[in-house]
Amino acid sequence: MKSQNKVVVPDHIAKEIEESQQIEKPEETEADQAYIEESKRVLDPTLLETSLLERMPQPSGYRILVLPYKGKGVSDGGILLTQQHVERESLASVCAYVVKMGPLCYKDESKFGGTSWCQEKQWVLIGRYAGCRFKLGDEAECRLINDDEVLATIKDPDDIVAV
Repeated sequence: MKSQNKVVVPDHIAKEIEESQQIEKPEETEADQAYIEESKRVLDPTLLETSLLERMPQPSGYRILVLPYKGKGVSDGGILLTQQHVERESLASVCAYVVKMGPLCYKDESKFGGTSWCQEKQWVLIGRYAGCRFKLGDEAECRLINDDEVLATIKDPDDIVAV
């Protein structure tokens, strides 16, 4: 059995030894100060008071933020559809609701002739799998599409039958 030898020294000598062994740390740069320690990450309560619409991403450039139409979740015969079925229909949906538009949407005169193809709060037809898909915290799927991916505007998404 090995015995461990411990040396006990007075505190003032231990401090001197520690100080002499310390390596000088390089000066902290601005980039080093930009990192936040994991323990200091806290929930910002001011974000909780904002609406879901305000917390949604703001599209940049010529992009449009849309919410795909999910349908009613009930068949014409009154049968409740499964969540999986509703999500699959939403993924392949060609109808979407325009939530936000980027600052450069429809600004290209040569391409759009000075007119917007759609406005915020309007239903539009888009390509079946168009855009970049992502989900928000409440599991709602959103898409970012380019302004030229809008195919048409419509009054009611229930008028469109998926093929």
